[in-house]
Amino acid sequence: MLASTLPHVSNTNHHAEFKLSITKALADQLSAALKKLTPAPLTAEVIDVLPKGPGVYQLYLDGQPVYVGKASKSLPTRLRKHYRKLSGRPITGEVSFVCLYLEEDLEASAPEKMLLGKYEGKYERADGEPAQKLPWNNNGFGNNDPGRRRDTSEVAANHFDALYPVNLDLTIDWLTAGVRPVGKVLTELKDNLPYNLRFEQPKNSTRARHDYKLNVEVPSHPMTVRAALQLVVGALPEGWQGTALPGYLILYYENTSYNSAQCWWRRSGSEVIETPGPALFAPATDIVEEPDEDDEGSRDNGNEEIET
Repeated sequence: MLASTLPHVSNTNHHAEFKLSITKALADQLSAALKKLTPAPLTAEVIDVLPKGPGVYQLYLDGQPVYVGKASKSLPTRLRKHYRKLSGRPITGEVSFVCLYLEEDLEASAPEKMLLGKYEGKYERADGEPAQKLPWNNNGFGNNDPGRRRDTSEVAANHFDALYPVNLDLTIDWLTAGVRPVGKVLTELKDNLPYNLRFEQPKNSTRARHDYKLNVEVPSHPMTVRAALQLVVGALPEGWQGTALPGYLILYYENTSYNSAQCWWRRSGSEVIETPGPALFAPATDIVEEPDEDDEGSRDNGNEEIET
């Protein structure tokens, strides 16, 4: 028989399984394409000349990669949102970026995951560099306002907001001067601050509907965000509290101590008292990046337009 005439085969090098990894190939190509680009400063001037379109991008802090993201509709819109957020934080280094526009039939979220997988060691890195977690992809940098129910929760010590809390001493020169209703001033602050200001909604509060019609005199000279909040609280009756949490500001009729707060303001007689917050943080943990909408002009602020 044929089998008896064949020599004995002592090794198996003559056969193997072939696994085609389209994902790894795309990750390699995306990574290589990004490396060919020269990072540009993340500024309004640079972002404004970018064409619209979906794509992926990478942020750098002092030349080191810190974040990979995607825009399913418009790269400039997404990058502008990051620029606005970072302009209100104590970032001491230079933030720059590179971006790749994608073909219409390639969903932006898939390349983003491929690039993250490349950095985190899911796919072997052709450049021989060790796997690494991009810090801002794992600390809540891209997340939105968590909502009223989370205000009292302690922020994780490694959260972006704990590392880079909102800058209360940021100077603003755009607040309209003159005697104006508190509600109008709140709306202008909310629309223009580089971080969220959430406040009690008039549709849910008779007190807010009444008190937001009270007038406040806004000076014509520039002021800090801290001074602006003190001005608003001082124009409202006693019982209102403005609070600076690590990542945003809130204003409610309450007397509440927030563990992770930077500070809060309450009126006492004719004075506004600023009380330092405990600035307590929860243990560091992995923070899940939330999916984000990048529609033009979208902001998650939890407020409505105030009629005064």
